[in-house]
Amino acid sequence: MDSLIDLSPLLQLLLLGGLLGCAPLLVLVWRSRGASPTARLRALTLLTLFLTFDLVIFGAFTRLSDSGLGCPDWPGCYGSASPLGARDEIHAAQTAMPTGPVTHGKAWVEMIHRYLASAVGFLILVMCVMSWRLRGSALRQGLPAPSPWWATVTLVWVCMQGAFGALTVTMKLFPAIVTLHLLGGLGLLMLLAWQGQGYQPKPLALSPALRLGSWALVVLALLQVALGGWVSTNYAVLACSDFPTCQGSWWPPMDFEHGFAIWRELGVGRDGDWLPFAALTAIHVTHRLGALLVFAAIGLLAWGLWRSGSDEARRWAWRLLAVALWQFVSGMSNVVLDWPLLAALAHTGGAAALMVILSFMLARIEQGRTLVQRPAVAEAMARA
Repeated sequence: MDSLIDLSPLLQLLLLGGLLGCAPLLVLVWRSRGASPTARLRALTLLTLFLTFDLVIFGAFTRLSDSGLGCPDWPGCYGSASPLGARDEIHAAQTAMPTGPVTHGKAWVEMIHRYLASAVGFLILVMCVMSWRLRGSALRQGLPAPSPWWATVTLVWVCMQGAFGALTVTMKLFPAIVTLHLLGGLGLLMLLAWQGQGYQPKPLALSPALRLGSWALVVLALLQVALGGWVSTNYAVLACSDFPTCQGSWWPPMDFEHGFAIWRELGVGRDGDWLPFAALTAIHVTHRLGALLVFAAIGLLAWGLWRSGSDEARRWAWRLLAVALWQFVSGMSNVVLDWPLLAALAHTGGAAALMVILSFMLARIEQGRTLVQRPAVAEAMARA
């Protein structure tokens, strides 16, 4: 693994990421001139959330286009900060294997993903610095301010994401690592969404049962996303080419023992032999069953939100139902249309959107438990 890690282009990569991050940052500074420090920090957080969402989608494109090993080392490409400096090595690899995994096109896809990740990391670093400065200024004036520890945790989280990104390359797309990398990206989205909502308190008052149901849905959705990542990283989508049955059966032959052996290489079962097709079928069908459970949970929660009588709660119900419909259509399209790239990206985007929506909603629900009883504090935070 050591031979696959060459830190010599790291500084160049970080500088390039900083330059890319400066472009949206300068636009944000210009557009938010005259705004309060809290408003500027919220705008930066939401901008970073938007760019992170794009990064998650581009990461899915990198994986689904088989570009994850477009540069077989990390953080550069054959020790260079860009594929331009590795033209000869890439040409030699492409000549030996014209369809990859290393080609000029795939190398650029992989490196662009790394550049975008560096830019997001730069923006999160700026966000963290701004959070601590805002906290210091607020303390000197005797005013409340959002906790800077959320931004600090986010900075640590994105650094860990970078480490997992390195492992996806050095461990040759090890399924467990790739799945954890996907979950880490969604976790980053959730952290940013929670913080973005925290800078503009807007409590959503719900009953304890609906609050508990919302948290339960988050747990179920995360488990389902993990299953979806396991399907994708093991290329198990094509194990079932029909819907709602699989291979013409409601319960086809399945091998759960090999399919859910977590710590194994790509395409290899727990015994070191090739992964049986029945194992891929087990992975696919389990994801379908999980989808039924999540759709049922979304329906129940949406029904409860609608019955609450609150216009705001009903709007959240519609959002949850809309993203559930999107996931159903895009997921079914992956099966019946033989896993087209657009449908696969749409399905990943729907999963990311669901987690962002749930994070915003939960942040408002928790504000409803704390800030509703302290309107003076909420008003001071909004003015800060």
